[in-house]
Amino acid sequence: MRAVDTNILARYYLQDDPEQSRIATAIVQAGALFVPKTVALELAWVLRSVAAQPAHKVTACLAHLAGLAGVTMEDREQIEAALRYSAKGIEFADALHLAASEECSEFLTFDDRRYARRAASRGLKPKVRVPTE
Repeated sequence: MRAVDTNILARYYLQDDPEQSRIATAIVQAGALFVPKTVALELAWVLRSVAAQPAHKVTACLAHLAGLAGVTMEDREQIEAALRYSAKGIEFADALHLAASEECSEFLTFDDRRYARRAASRGLKPKVRVPTE
């Protein structure tokens, strides 16, 4: 089994460099790949921020990756939960943070009250809270 870095997967999905995309495609198609959770998180960031892909395309790419035969994803259950949360309108990074924290009583953030409201309205656990003290 071989582990892959974000840039291999980005080239595979974006097909934006003829030579590297060809090599990346061969690597992915050969299978027996391990994708660390951090690579999935970084791939979502690259697709969204660098390649300016809409959130639904990012989620589709990650779901495709998780479904490929021969691909083992670290903490697959957390990745799949994050994909479900993303389908409910939560950014993938926030969704993965939440999925990885499922055993906790709450997830604290200064980042975004909207995130807290959105997670609560969708019944996601743990509760997201913006601390005030």
